Amino acid sequence: MDFSEFDQDDRLIARERLIEDREERSLRPLCWEDYSGQSKVKDNLKVFIEAASQRQEALDHVLLYGPPGLGKTTLAGIIAAQMGVTLRITTGPAIEKPGELAAILTNLNAREVLFIDEIHRLNRSVEEILYPAMEDYCLDIMIGKGPSARSIRLDLPRFTLIGATTRAGLLSAPLRDRFGMIHRLELYTPDELSQILKRDADILNISISQDGLDTISSRSRGTPRIAIRLLKRMRDFAQVKGEGVIDRKVADYGLDALEIDQRGLDATDRRIIRSMAELFCGGPVGLDTLAACTGEDPVTIEDVYEPFLMQIGFLAKTPRGRVLTPLAWQHLGLDCPSDRDNQLTIDSIT
Repeated sequence: MDFSEFDQDDRLIARERLIEDREERSLRPLCWEDYSGQSKVKDNLKVFIEAASQRQEALDHVLLYGPPGLGKTTLAGIIAAQMGVTLRITTGPAIEKPGELAAILTNLNAREVLFIDEIHRLNRSVEEILYPAMEDYCLDIMIGKGPSARSIRLDLPRFTLIGATTRAGLLSAPLRDRFGMIHRLELYTPDELSQILKRDADILNISISQDGLDTISSRSRGTPRIAIRLLKRMRDFAQVKGEGVIDRKVADYGLDALEIDQRGLDATDRRIIRSMAELFCGGPVGLDTLAACTGEDPVTIEDVYEPFLMQIGFLAKTPRGRVLTPLAWQHLGLDCPSDRDNQLTIDSIT
């Protein structure tokens, strides 16, 4: 299958939520025991939640950031469950007017959790309503227009705002500074993904061996959402091509059929690095040139494909363009030019 004919959101290994992920909510854990990975974040939040519960106070505001699919919404649900309160969920783009946010805030009860996904996409006028709400737990509302307009202040119950974003750098400084806890979610290790897949396979009644778990988790790009998606696809291969059990043989067959290799790269990822190796001797290559050679949109390459290739050390950005690292050459099974390490050093200094 040629993945180039699909939109970026249709990629099986896309970190963004797809339509087929609709069962994701039913798989989300509600307690710490079922939540694997993110041990540092989890340990700190346990302390903060227990302290707030003992004082019968609302938890301080929390900002969660990191790549899509790492469990920010799941973590917000666990926080609310451990606090014993209701979780209210909305998104930044859904709140278009200050009055809409005011309606949400005034309907909150004491200690409840308001979760705003993609909080960096809040309208600036809406964002300014949050400042006094987060800091002073009050809401300033203008009544009337013209000379007769006046401002009244409404008191709000002490609530907890959990903001989630994939692009923390786009948050304004005044909003970011009002969060008492800021946590970055890291990519998961294969062992952590295996634990998640084992739990989800039991819930979905999927038969899978440990070899199957290890195979899927090693090709899931460190992202639970992708791992769960691949688990469902391997279930199909096991049902049709196997004996109903996902073992290493079935997992290898299914992932190879989907053109997902041992490092989690799909056909488009490999086409990008192979074009750089074969056409430009590993670079440096400009973004527009790379886009023209691969037939992909420059923004798509920069926002969708490059981040993971850089995270696994296959691609480096230099002032003169993108450069392949020795790891990428090794993955392609090609000989790396002898001066590649020197070239990377020179480009990074330039």
